[in-house]
Amino acid sequence: MNPVLNRNLFFVKEHVGMFKAANNYDILDPESQEMIMTCREENLGFFTKILRFTGYKKMTPFHVEIKTPSGEKILSVKRGVSIFLSKVEVLDENDKLIGKFNQKLFSIGGKFDVLDANDAFMCQLKGKWTSWDFKFVRDDMEFAHVSKKWAGLGKELFTSADNYMLEINEKVNPDNPIRLLILAAVMCIDMVLKE
Repeated sequence: MNPVLNRNLFFVKEHVGMFKAANNYDILDPESQEMIMTCREENLGFFTKILRFTGYKKMTPFHVEIKTPSGEKILSVKRGVSIFLSKVEVLDENDKLIGKFNQKLFSIGGKFDVLDANDAFMCQLKGKWTSWDFKFVRDDMEFAHVSKKWAGLGKELFTSADNYMLEINEKVNPDNPIRLLILAAVMCIDMVLKE
């Protein structure tokens, strides 16, 4: 696992544009604002581009890759066409399946299960319908938290509509593979739950 994932704080900044079809993000160190990873959807098909500007946007397939600024692949996240519920696959740097996300039906605020490659339950991503606030939980343990608000460096940082903060619990070991799945899931929140 790439050492960049040993961190506990990640600032995710979405690229915005008037006629933007692809999902592109920069992942920054929140304190230094240095780019530590990129998330890009580079090979977007013609028909998918067209559908991204319609009401069918939430159903379109996606395939994003998370890389270091030097181009070293960390993982990729992909989904086929989604009619009702999203089923997303997470692949490691060698394109080996390491996990999946299954969207839950009738969840207020958004919810999906985070599974390993063998469909074993790892944790659940739960959102609040009243705000942009998500938690990765299992039983009584919170693995990570995603929000548009972050108290850091002695001040509150309120991010814009396209930016958010991922905070992984310090109790999650740096070599725990759930870190890969959490990072991948954060990239899916916008594409699966919030579009």
